[in-house]
Amino acid sequence: QVQLVESGGGLVQAGGSLRLSCVASGAILSINVMNWYRRAPGKQRELVAVITRGGTTNYGDSVKGRFTISRDNAKNTVYLQMISLKPEDTAVYYCNALATTGGRSGYWGQGTQVTVSS
Repeated sequence: QVQLVESGGGLVQAGGSLRLSCVASGAILSINVMNWYRRAPGKQRELVAVITRGGTTNYGDSVKGRFTISRDNAKNTVYLQMISLKPEDTAVYYCNALATTGGRSGYWGQGTQVTVSS
């Protein structure tokens, strides 16, 4: 089992920045991939950023060049640095861990709200 706790969301003006954190606990050595997803009201869940065990990163087209995913292994934490935020970035952001356990959907955090005002 893996437990994930997100933090760092909040209200920010367009053009501003936020850094989200996701702290993992439990069977962290079983984690192969960490993802950030988001779900905006009335929209489908969207994959925002990915970081693999080997450190490879990938981003959704809508956030490329503005968002950066990183990790601190010593703190069992994955970060999502968001800059140049836009109102359309408003969503609940979820941390997701794909591990050798947890099935195809993996483990999920509770989500953190990001609201970008225009």
